[in-house]
Amino acid sequence: MEYDWSAEDLAFQDEVREFLAAKLTPELRRAGRLATSVYPDHEASMAWQQILHERGWAAPAWPVEHGGCDWSLTQHYIFQRESALAGAPALSPMGIKMVAPAIVAFGTEEQKAFYLPRILTGEVFFCQGYSEPEAGSDLAALAMAAVDDGEDFVCTGSKIWTTHATEANWIFCLVRTSRTGKKQQGITFLLIDMTAPGIEIRPLVMTSGEQVQNQVFFDNVRVPKTNVLGRIDDGWTVAKYLLVHERGGVAAPWLQVMAQDIATAAAQQPGLDGRPLIDDRAFAAKLADLRIRTEVLEVLEFRTISAMAQGNNAGPASSMLKILATELSQKLTELALEAAGPRGRVYQPHATLPGGPIAQFTPPADGYHSGAEWQAVAPLRYFNDRAGSIYAGSNEIQRNILAKAALGL
Repeated sequence: MEYDWSAEDLAFQDEVREFLAAKLTPELRRAGRLATSVYPDHEASMAWQQILHERGWAAPAWPVEHGGCDWSLTQHYIFQRESALAGAPALSPMGIKMVAPAIVAFGTEEQKAFYLPRILTGEVFFCQGYSEPEAGSDLAALAMAAVDDGEDFVCTGSKIWTTHATEANWIFCLVRTSRTGKKQQGITFLLIDMTAPGIEIRPLVMTSGEQVQNQVFFDNVRVPKTNVLGRIDDGWTVAKYLLVHERGGVAAPWLQVMAQDIATAAAQQPGLDGRPLIDDRAFAAKLADLRIRTEVLEVLEFRTISAMAQGNNAGPASSMLKILATELSQKLTELALEAAGPRGRVYQPHATLPGGPIAQFTPPADGYHSGAEWQAVAPLRYFNDRAGSIYAGSNEIQRNILAKAALGL
């Protein structure tokens, strides 16, 4: 296959670069640079979404009639790649990249008219209600009950690991509406207003000290049946469709940026012998190995894009890319922590821009922090990235999918 961009693609690349150079303010670039996980500072993320929305680029993968862009798959890749290289803060995926495509595919005309424009503007901000304390990787074991009560469902139960539940005003949930048949049956996909009576949010303090994840409790919460997405008892179909979007996407450019940042830092950070760490042969070999692997991942992403451009489904490739990207990201955060040295062991989140509040921490009055900002970011990214191989379906589950779909085992 041919990996070179066409003249049209190169012209589009120039257009994207000009836009990013003009619209990415120093504050937004800083938010991208000092993010401690895949979720940047919430206010910066929403500010960047508004700028993209004004240009018509907030949700380029949506159908054009709903605000998307008539881009080729290559142009989508170029846009994401250039955004990563420019240091743009990420947008929250729950609305634009996850539930919105499901609304387009399964929603009524009324649901599309209400939710889609409001997701674009940020007026509607979704969080995800999938996992439960007893239903994580085995998601079909979920137990949150939705009892039929005329025009409503009455929901009782809880969801856990709910990212940005304290910022969200809507949540999309999988709920149990029937207990007959296989456990994948009897599940319904509901859109729930977070301001409804009976909802309680309890923040979860992560190892990094951040409160980005939450547990959400539902106590007899009434939800109109008009908020069902798809068919009652057939929410598993919607969930599977949404998970393909959650596991998909472009990872290689973001990882290449991480690798380059490590190389830049290692050129300035002294090793044990006083020379720049990048001159340490063992460290340099580990960095070179990871940079090679990011290049290989990009080629695999190119191959997937090429196959999809020819009308083929990504299929098990999305599972393969999810495994490779998350495990490679973990290796990069480990190496960044090694490069940070002793100052990387100091807990100083005030030198970063995390995706949520920091629990039980009072920063120094003068804002002092030891070392460079990247050394403060490194340990928080390391801790947060441990979740990468678990979220969006654990990598063990992804390997099972590959064994079945690709190897026929």
